[in-house]
Amino acid sequence: LDKEILRSNRAGSYSSLSIIGCNTRKYHGLLVSPIGQFDEEKHVLLSSLDETIVDADKEFNLGVRKYEGENITPKGHKYVRDFEAETIAKTTYRVGGIVLIKEILLVEYEHQVLIKYTLAESQKSIKIRFKPFLAFRNAHALSKSNLYANTKVRNVPNGIVSRMYEGYPELFMQFSKKPEYVHVPDWYYNVEYMKEMDRGYAYKEDLFAPGYFELAMKSGESIIFSAGTKVAATAGLKRKYDSELLKRIPKTSFYHCLVAAAQQFIIRHDRKTEVVAGFPWFGTWGRDTFIALPGLTIAIRDRESFLEVMDTMVKKLSGGLFPNMGSDDDPAFNSVDA
Repeated sequence: LDKEILRSNRAGSYSSLSIIGCNTRKYHGLLVSPIGQFDEEKHVLLSSLDETIVDADKEFNLGVRKYEGENITPKGHKYVRDFEAETIAKTTYRVGGIVLIKEILLVEYEHQVLIKYTLAESQKSIKIRFKPFLAFRNAHALSKSNLYANTKVRNVPNGIVSRMYEGYPELFMQFSKKPEYVHVPDWYYNVEYMKEMDRGYAYKEDLFAPGYFELAMKSGESIIFSAGTKVAATAGLKRKYDSELLKRIPKTSFYHCLVAAAQQFIIRHDRKTEVVAGFPWFGTWGRDTFIALPGLTIAIRDRESFLEVMDTMVKKLSGGLFPNMGSDDDPAFNSVDA
């Protein structure tokens, strides 16, 4: 539970969770994205996705959540056999003679996460159930059950689309093959985030599950789950996943690890290129941008990004000052050294 992984993309979204799949911070989520209507602050859209292996009359839920006390349910961590993050987050589960591999990948310039599932070993075809848990709230806040949430969904190719509240983008949840969707909207109450409790913050949240998907898989088969703010071309999800994977930098040396890390802080949106001050808390800060920019760009021979960031910052200059923080609509010129 203490080991976490965080991956971001050039659109400003990130995906973060503990390596066993249990969210221990309110900032954790499979898809956390900046929302333009809310000053580009990051919002948790898809909190988690439970996978349940259905083998004949037996069910094995691979999800992990903590509730009050020491109540951890489901207990999917029991089935984790391996985790690696050499290029992307990859988890291997074993349930008896069944081996399922899960790989999580953020699309580089879109608010979209792709999850590849491969049934590596199985003597027969099995059914897998997928249940998404939605938050639709600011990453600094917590969600509570309420009567204002939109619990309805629309059907789209190989999936559904949901938007819990006005002002938010729609969240498209789709698969590379057609699943069966069962709409059983429900709230899951008092999910606890241990790291927030340790920090002295509020730590209980209610998450919404609109329903679940089911589909069959045979040994050796791979499927892709997509969650994003735009409808996906489901027939091309596997090609898109493979194409995005090729863009990743293998962490074969310390230098390549630094390059891969540096790229996570440069974001491009609305014809602007900016530096994120840090994950998961911060947005773009003027002081941090100028301190970090040489190391994030020039040191790794990325002159193009350096010039793009400088061009973006110069356009924000006002009265001899750069904004220290804030959105373009409400910049804060409150620091003489920014």
